[in-house]
Amino acid sequence: MQTPNSHKKTRLNGLTETRRTPVVMAPRPSVGPGQEPFPKPTLQTWIGLDNGLERDAGPTIALHQRKKPKSSENKESAKEENIKDTPIPERAPKHVLFQRFAKFFIGCLAAVTSGMMYALYLSAYHERKFWFSNRQELEREITFQGDSAIYYSYYKDMLKAPSFERGVYELTHNNRTVSLKTINAVQQMSLYPELIASVLYQATGGNEIIEPVYFYIGIVFGLQGIYVTALFVTSWLMSGTWLAGMLTVAWFIINRVDTTRIEYSIPLRENWALPYFACQVAALTGYLKSNLNTYAERFCYLLMSASTYTFMMMWEYSHYLLFLQAISLFLLDSFSLEQSDKVHEVYKIYIFSLFLGYLLQFENPALLVSPLLSLVAALMLAKCLQLNVKKGTFVAKMIKVMNFYLVCTLTVTFNIVVKMFVPHKENGHMLKFLEVKFGLNMTKNFTMNWLLCQESLQAPSQDFFLRLTQSSLLPFYVLVLIICFLSMMQVIFRRINGKSVKETVTLKDGQIGGRPEIIYHVIYTILLGSLAMVIEGLKYLWTPYVCMLAAFGVCSPELWMTLFKWLRLRTVHPILLALILSMAVPTIIGFSLWKEFFPRLMTELSELQEFYDPDTVELMTWIKRQAPIAAVFAGSPQLMGAIKLCTGWMVTSLPLYNDDDLLKRNENIYQIYSKRSAEDIYKILTSYKANYLIVEDAICNEVGTMRGCRVKDLLDIANGHVVCEEGDKLAYSKYGRFCHEVKINYSPYVNYFTRVYWNRSYFVYKINTVISFQS
Repeated sequence: MQTPNSHKKTRLNGLTETRRTPVVMAPRPSVGPGQEPFPKPTLQTWIGLDNGLERDAGPTIALHQRKKPKSSENKESAKEENIKDTPIPERAPKHVLFQRFAKFFIGCLAAVTSGMMYALYLSAYHERKFWFSNRQELEREITFQGDSAIYYSYYKDMLKAPSFERGVYELTHNNRTVSLKTINAVQQMSLYPELIASVLYQATGGNEIIEPVYFYIGIVFGLQGIYVTALFVTSWLMSGTWLAGMLTVAWFIINRVDTTRIEYSIPLRENWALPYFACQVAALTGYLKSNLNTYAERFCYLLMSASTYTFMMMWEYSHYLLFLQAISLFLLDSFSLEQSDKVHEVYKIYIFSLFLGYLLQFENPALLVSPLLSLVAALMLAKCLQLNVKKGTFVAKMIKVMNFYLVCTLTVTFNIVVKMFVPHKENGHMLKFLEVKFGLNMTKNFTMNWLLCQESLQAPSQDFFLRLTQSSLLPFYVLVLIICFLSMMQVIFRRINGKSVKETVTLKDGQIGGRPEIIYHVIYTILLGSLAMVIEGLKYLWTPYVCMLAAFGVCSPELWMTLFKWLRLRTVHPILLALILSMAVPTIIGFSLWKEFFPRLMTELSELQEFYDPDTVELMTWIKRQAPIAAVFAGSPQLMGAIKLCTGWMVTSLPLYNDDDLLKRNENIYQIYSKRSAEDIYKILTSYKANYLIVEDAICNEVGTMRGCRVKDLLDIANGHVVCEEGDKLAYSKYGRFCHEVKINYSPYVNYFTRVYWNRSYFVYKINTVISFQS
């Protein structure tokens, strides 16, 4: 028999075992000579038992309250004790595991197959539309219009470079594209996709297998397949069934005109970047789920980190899209709909991606002055101010209310302070454009008015909503959005009123608004949809979300259960009816879409379209054969992009709208379609060292566009050559329109310009270096 002191020593060494089971006290033994009586159990002893402190099972052991472990060994032993106390979940039966595996395998197979089929469909449609394989290289390159031609031209330059390092240097110190201007094309035009494509083409030995243009567009089509697969997975994660992913892909392809611009302009930055953003959204959706295991959470976190940084590197406007995402997560955190730790881990990813992108994008100041960085910094600071406030108190609730105001104030303050110390010029015209767009300012500036007249920057037309309604997408999206939004508000009011809300929502609860990943998507689609209602170009960001959210809703039993609980349905078992509708409704939608739209898709693939522009081909051929290598061409920015790609000659302007100097150049070159004198045009062109001028008949005689949005009309307004008074236009310029007058070949125009080539669409004039001023 051990003495009490020996038991105490054993207890202090941490060798006893914690027991939480009720202890039965044995009969008290007699006290022998020389032995101290055992102490009676006190109240502190039983409190120690309730706190998980140790007590030996033997009747001879005294009970004392144990101090908190201070050493690392004690901490580890405490963790081991907690693990022992945690009940081990029972293992699922084999048939249940097999069903889960079969469901997961079929879903993954369907997701990958959908992406591959969509990529093959785009390739086949592109071949049929342009008859691409039967064209010469020059005719293929003409299909790249506007800024797409610039991107592909730099891909060609990288392949022609003697080494990768030399090619990158020539792009970062480029003085062979725009006259009198050296630009860092990699930073200014986000040419990382072209760098990666050129490296892959040369590393894989593609020059012996496939032509460069097919390799380039093949990568883009493959990324679009990944885009569709990521949307499939996101809808699957939210609904729990891969049937939602199939419906998402169907709606995405059917509404292809409004979900992507891949058909019109393959090399656009968004076509490279949005697939990575879709992967980031899928990873974020899984990361926000409440019932996620540790390994899946780590995988989602790593995927989210990699895709966020890649997305930021691929597109110069990516941080604006992530800014909306950060606002959605901030609102999610403010309403206590998700653990703050997860949300702030996402904020850390934003900061890491911004600073790493800043370093690798040649210290791009646009990332430092971005609203995303200011918002995340404000959120981090606001969190630090709340660390010492006890939760649940009145003070904590007041700070929670003031937190929103605090974050907004700090965000604006940080952004203003950073802009004071960081020199920046990027995207300054965007703020001016928004001021004019929302009626906060009036201007006669040609560039601002020209941007306002672009179709992609107008409000969406009625045809857009009509197309979404005909495919049944818009009605189901509105239904799903309303149910999710009302359920979200219901959960928020319960939290505000102090009512308990389950952390893990089950099907029987009928509270789809309690799931944090669903609420994030609802908030984000509302923010993005609000912007899409103002600027039509943003529909390509919003409509894929519409497809995903609508498909998730009609395939989710939880959404139907939420609706039935509001309706208090009792005649039929609501859970059974919800399960039936979650399968029946998408099946009916799928069959109706198959019957109506599948024949149209097959017809598109069977029809052989022909894209041929002989006038442009003749112009490019003449330039390559007749023009000197050192010649500089002036004309509309869109045509200059094609000349840079097809011929490699230097130009005076480019179709890029993120640089103030290039915007000013575009406005000055467009003066060839204004009512200016020959001398004025000559001075403008020679200031940029131009040797040849190209006048486009389509712009000079432009008709049929929106009233007041023709290039020549905007120039007349900017130059003050037209005064609009109560609908009457009074012209008082003493010069005729230059593009008309120069064709007549009389003095003084022939003194400055000599026509050297023309066809039905283009007139090429050589700018004279020696001028004879004759009347």
